[in-house]
Amino acid sequence: MSMAGNLRKVTSLGKVGGLRKVARLARRRTRVDLSHHARSPLGTAVVNCVAYQDGARVPGGRDLVETVERIRKSDEGFVWLGLHEPTDQEFAGIADLFDLHPLAVEDAVEAHQRPKLERYGDTLFAVFKTVCYVEHQELTATSEVVNTGEIMVFVGSDFVITVRHGRHGSLGPLREELEADTRQLAKGPAAVLHAIADHVVDDYVHVTDSVQEDIDQVEADVFAENGARADAGRIYQLKRELLELKRAVVPLARPVQELATRPIRVIAPEIQAYFRDVSDHLLRVTEQIAAFDELLNSILQAHLAQVTVAQNEDMRKITAWAAVIAVPTMVCGLYGMNFDHMPELHWRFGYPIVIGVITLACLVLYRGFRRNGWL
Repeated sequence: MSMAGNLRKVTSLGKVGGLRKVARLARRRTRVDLSHHARSPLGTAVVNCVAYQDGARVPGGRDLVETVERIRKSDEGFVWLGLHEPTDQEFAGIADLFDLHPLAVEDAVEAHQRPKLERYGDTLFAVFKTVCYVEHQELTATSEVVNTGEIMVFVGSDFVITVRHGRHGSLGPLREELEADTRQLAKGPAAVLHAIADHVVDDYVHVTDSVQEDIDQVEADVFAENGARADAGRIYQLKRELLELKRAVVPLARPVQELATRPIRVIAPEIQAYFRDVSDHLLRVTEQIAAFDELLNSILQAHLAQVTVAQNEDMRKITAWAAVIAVPTMVCGLYGMNFDHMPELHWRFGYPIVIGVITLACLVLYRGFRRNGWL
């Protein structure tokens, strides 16, 4: 039975004493290869489980418990365990095996956590918000632009446990990149934590670049010739999606800063230099998001100003036409009073003269309003 195959049974056991049954159950379980992110069977939260020594994979032992004990006795290498949306029952045995704090375990299972960094004894617990850009042909008032997920990371001296929530943010390609760089992977669990943080922040950069294209398109539409007719709902939708991105990015600044500057037992000083690079990239994304927020506010204000100007223009046109129509209305109303002593009623040329005066007055008013830009 492979180490990862036995892990499926470990996740269903809530007591440490139950872990001793894994070796006996191994003879009855079918062999399942979980060494690649695409081979996780249905019905299990385990995505990957691999042991490393000197930056290279170690062939799996009979079970997870035995492998962890061998790693700890040799005082070399570490175990990287990957999970996807585990339940309390699936995570209970793992929490007992690695002596994880109950509060951190609860956060890892429940998800919907704020990006943070916590220390429980010799174990680090980090929460990262993952983001991905949702492709769309045309931005509408209901388009989803940013989709978020979470990655929780437990880091000890001889283990890394990653718990992923959401449909995106797979760490399979990242694991393959790390395995190709044995020198970096040989630096231990801290190197894996850095790689995950760098991977998450790189995704932030890609998403912000894509969001900028949407903002540029909205800005171009607003300042187009018929910008007053642009849909304000798209601007509000972008602001909502930008707020979702901001909630993922901004709170991560402090945890990354702590990883880069504060002395932490499981983070070697040479790894902290890499976290400073991640912090620089994160700062760039944070500033870009703040600039996007200000730009969207300006675009929205410009759009509302254009709408106000358009409404004023419409009101001026209505007022001008009302003034033009008022002339024949006034004259016709005057001659419709039906008084007996109105000499003009019996004048032969009265009607054509009145029609001519009305037409001339209307033309003068129309020309004046046209010259002043009211019509």
